[in-house]
Amino acid sequence: MSGNVRVDVPKTARKGEVIEIKTLAAHGMETGFRRTYLGAPIPRDIITTFTCAYNGVEVFRAELHPSISANPFLHFTTVATESGTLEFRWTGDQGHSASASAQITVT
Repeated sequence: MSGNVRVDVPKTARKGEVIEIKTLAAHGMETGFRRTYLGAPIPRDIITTFTCAYNGVEVFRAELHPSISANPFLHFTTVATESGTLEFRWTGDQGHSASASAQITVT
C-alpha cells in the first residue's frame, strides 16, 4: 500500500458535538482473482483493516474485503469529548501499512 492517505477532521468542535470524519486511501485493492495478459495470477493486495483512535482510544474500526473498490473512502462520526489527536491506521496484505493523524480542539 502506498502511504498516500488523506483525512478530513474539523479543526474545532464544541464538547459533545458529533463530528464527521472522512478518509481516503490511494490503493488499487487488487482482489487476487484477475490475471495478467499472459495468464499469470495477479496476487491479492487489499487494505484489510482501518482503525481510528481518539486520544489513544479506538472509536472506529472497519474490516475490508476484496469486494471494496479501489481507493477506499470511509466516512463516519464520533463525539468530540476533549482536545487531542485522532490517529488513523490502514493495514493490508503483505505487511503494508499507512498512517495519518489530525488534531482537534474542543471548547
